[in-house]
Amino acid sequence: MQNKTIILWFIISLFVFSACNPAKNDQTQSSPCIDLEQIKQRDTLKVGTMYGSTSYFLYRDEYMGFDFEMAENLSKTIGVKLKIVEAKSERELERLLQERKIDIVAYNIIETKELKRLFNFVLPQEKSYQVLVQTINANTLTDVTELKGKKIYVKPNTIFKQRLEALNKELGGTFEIVEAPDSLSSEDLIEMVAENKIRYTVAYYKTAQLYKSLYKKLDLRLPIGFEQHNGWLIRRESKNFLNAIQDWEKSPENELLQAKLIYKYWTRSIYFSQKKIKIPKGAISPYDHFFKKYAQEINWDWRLLAAVAFHESRFDSSQVSWAGASGIMQLMPRTAANFGLTRKTVLNPEKNIEAGVQYIKSLNLSFRKVENKDERIKFILAAYNSGPAHVLDAMALAKKHGKNPQIWFNNVEYFLIKKSEPEFYNDPVVKYGRFRGKETVAYVVNTLETYEKYSSKK
Repeated sequence: MQNKTIILWFIISLFVFSACNPAKNDQTQSSPCIDLEQIKQRDTLKVGTMYGSTSYFLYRDEYMGFDFEMAENLSKTIGVKLKIVEAKSERELERLLQERKIDIVAYNIIETKELKRLFNFVLPQEKSYQVLVQTINANTLTDVTELKGKKIYVKPNTIFKQRLEALNKELGGTFEIVEAPDSLSSEDLIEMVAENKIRYTVAYYKTAQLYKSLYKKLDLRLPIGFEQHNGWLIRRESKNFLNAIQDWEKSPENELLQAKLIYKYWTRSIYFSQKKIKIPKGAISPYDHFFKKYAQEINWDWRLLAAVAFHESRFDSSQVSWAGASGIMQLMPRTAANFGLTRKTVLNPEKNIEAGVQYIKSLNLSFRKVENKDERIKFILAAYNSGPAHVLDAMALAKKHGKNPQIWFNNVEYFLIKKSEPEFYNDPVVKYGRFRGKETVAYVVNTLETYEKYSSKK
């Protein structure tokens, strides 16, 4: 009996050892596996990523980025601390993961057969494809056959170089692939094209499109690859970690977080606002003196006024939206005219801020029945984003359904979102029809969060 027990124990031990030590041709050396249990035991999730406009960057002494914030949320969900390991290339990220120096790659990695053999892809994101990045001029290329004799700059050991090599082979070796120095990133190369330092590079369309919002002369119309899946990477051995990530991915909270961060980093990118607007050291914006001057008129903390301006325009005084909203405070034409602005003065930073404050003063009167000042501010922020009419409708719905029409969160906020549903926008108490309120609800939250950050720093 004792011999059978020993044999059974040996078989179980061998099985466990084999599961945690893949064959030599499947990843790396036979070192102990790292799974969820080991991550929790060390109380740290080691995350590899790269510096970039949507992944990981420093903004006003604070680290930000879609991949960074998602990884931060994952570590909190697991219940461990976050440690970021910054790499200079995708190949370095893959190597760090293989060598078990990190637990996960939090960066958009394109799926390939080789990578799928070595790793599991998690957190799949929207497909993307590669484009030639050039500038709009008389010599703009419109077909890959026109690459003959051209020099295209890319980072070594990247999928961009791999694609160019394949394309060059298809075309008979007609163009030159130039390897950029390690000190430059692929995004640096996009900027170099925009600044006429080099003629061509290759990038993912979505990333290059962000740079086009800053450099209008960039041309991204020539695709050189097909749509590809992408996502984060983990080792195949980390099966319990994979299960935990999949549960995290499927949660409603994760879906809401991704939607918020996609809007934050892809639709209205903070990274590009800091490149476009030069903020003096120790300041919140280039216009702090104007915010301090005019916030007194509405008895607001000037940093709250600055937070409104940040979420309206990212402090870009020249910004004009597709709807015609203009300047730092993004005033609609009729509102701007009502407060004395003309086409010549609407983009003047001080006059725009002054008019924005006068509009806030009028909204304060519209919601004077909301007795609590802090609550009233939330109503004013919502009305600044959506107009007061829809907020008044939501207040009427809240009152009708037994909620408090003077409290924003989980009360009026809830019914502003409900105004997109027929049952609610057809209600007799609703005077201004259907409205999609999710963006306005997010605007209130984001503005208050920014105000809190500003308040903690100064």
